[in-house]
Amino acid sequence: MLLLTGMPAVGKTTIVSRLVQQLRNYGISVGGIYSIERRIEGKRAGFVMIDLMTGSRQDLAAQHGEGPKMGKYRVNLKALEEFAVKAIDQAMQYADVVIIDEVGPMELMSPGFRRAVERLEQSAKASVLVVHARLKDPLILNLKNKEYSELFEVTLQNRDELPAILKEKILKVLAIGK
Repeated sequence: MLLLTGMPAVGKTTIVSRLVQQLRNYGISVGGIYSIERRIEGKRAGFVMIDLMTGSRQDLAAQHGEGPKMGKYRVNLKALEEFAVKAIDQAMQYADVVIIDEVGPMELMSPGFRRAVERLEQSAKASVLVVHARLKDPLILNLKNKEYSELFEVTLQNRDELPAILKEKILKVLAIGK
């Protein structure tokens, strides 16, 4: 299990996006979810989750709507419980590699999402997870402390090289030569 962490806006999602493309170029199937900002008139208005296998999208959080409040956003628990959990479970069943961007405070409000991450952690599936840098949640601490986990802190200095480094590690896990 490869873990990425780092400060906000350092490039974690960009690394994930590049990694997904590099893996697909090798014919490796990738599933799971990643999140992007939704911007309106140049200002962040929320977050959208994207299913890596289907390309479908669902709101993770928005300034308006239902769900628990976190900062200025409302977290869409229904989407986490139904959309995100389904994407993770489908990826565990059908993809070579599972990606979850991100395991953070919004996502961990969902008991179903938390259980899906725990199922992934207990599986032998090759995976890459973006984990919140400062959150001291027991699940994140457990992921970071597993003997088979490798943690990478994304910085401005290493972010351009990390997609290739992660790809090589995954190829090794999947026993695919260069």
